[in-house]
Amino acid sequence: MGLAAVRGLALALISLPGSVLCLVLSLVSLALIPIGVGIVTTPWVLTGVRTFADWRRVLAAEWGGVRIPPAYRPLPKDANPWTRTFGMLRDPATWRDLRWLPVDMTAGFITALLPAVLLFYPLEGFAIAAGLWRVFSDAGGGTYWYGFVPVTGQASALGAAALGVVILFFAHFLTTPLLQVHFRLTGAVLGSNQGELAERVRVLTETRRDAVDTSAAELRRIERDLHDGAQARLVAMGMDLGTIEMLLDKDPAKAKQLVAQARRSSADALSELRDLVRGIHPPVLAERGLGDAVRALALRLPVTTEVNVELTGRAEAPVESAAYFAVSEVLTNAVKHAGADRIWIDLHHTEGRLRITVTDNGRGGAVIGAGSGLAGIERRLGTFDGVLAVSSPAGGPTMVTMEIPCALS
Repeated sequence: MGLAAVRGLALALISLPGSVLCLVLSLVSLALIPIGVGIVTTPWVLTGVRTFADWRRVLAAEWGGVRIPPAYRPLPKDANPWTRTFGMLRDPATWRDLRWLPVDMTAGFITALLPAVLLFYPLEGFAIAAGLWRVFSDAGGGTYWYGFVPVTGQASALGAAALGVVILFFAHFLTTPLLQVHFRLTGAVLGSNQGELAERVRVLTETRRDAVDTSAAELRRIERDLHDGAQARLVAMGMDLGTIEMLLDKDPAKAKQLVAQARRSSADALSELRDLVRGIHPPVLAERGLGDAVRALALRLPVTTEVNVELTGRAEAPVESAAYFAVSEVLTNAVKHAGADRIWIDLHHTEGRLRITVTDNGRGGAVIGAGSGLAGIERRLGTFDGVLAVSSPAGGPTMVTMEIPCALS
């Protein structure tokens, strides 16, 4: 109760001046667009409004459990002021932010302030009963009203205290719900199902294109590996067998050597085919699940690796495959580029999400960028609505966190 009241008071003290300032600056900047000044100022002002709105989205999620997706349209990084101004003005999310500002400074201010009022207003009633009613009455020139109770003497002052107790009783039950009303009001104005759906369509379009490109690249790799590896060995075996057939009667000793060579070639071809199949879908992953497959990966690493698995079931095969190869890529990066000598892997499932954390004590400095292995992992996870987060300060350690929404069987 007390925490909700303090949070509500802080929101009220911030929302009113913040919303008024953002609204006034926005209106002035928009009015200056016809004379050209607004072309320069509007992107900066609207960026400030978005920052203010995003901060309130964070508070709504952390304090009220109300998630409000921003759904802003992306703008080119090198866009000129004209493009940025009208690109932001064509974005429906911009106008949602501007509509939210007057709501936040009125209804939002009231709903944020009410929890604090319910908690702190009874204190005045108790102070009146303690004898301050005389001061208040003298200052008011007669009767002092506490709520609907006219305070004219000690008896009515005790009535004010009784009213304070009643208000405090209801505050115990209403403070947190009232603060929740404030956040739901913010979500109703700032949020947009249409914007969320549009953002969802955009993300799905990008991930589908990335999935198609990844699949095509994987097929080319398999074709190249088959052509350069197993296929070449099988062709050589066929030639050796033809030579053996001709040498059986003429030179049995030479034929015996070629038989041994053909046997070695067949073993090498079989080993390459197994490696190729393991690269497509490891047998241990299909037979024993993601946890044991990651443990098998860790056993093959040249550095000390600890694996902690807390999975009560198995995810769908495509999700397990994506997670397995993502972990494999992260481990490869840790060994080859980070210079790590110790790695920790944690897999668990919570709140409908598979969460995998890979931490190493390497040199750090890993970033998600175009052409990096981490960018490929991000695209792979994005196909399943997964996300990738990297914390890698210079000097280490590096922590890579992957989350994929899924259910376990």
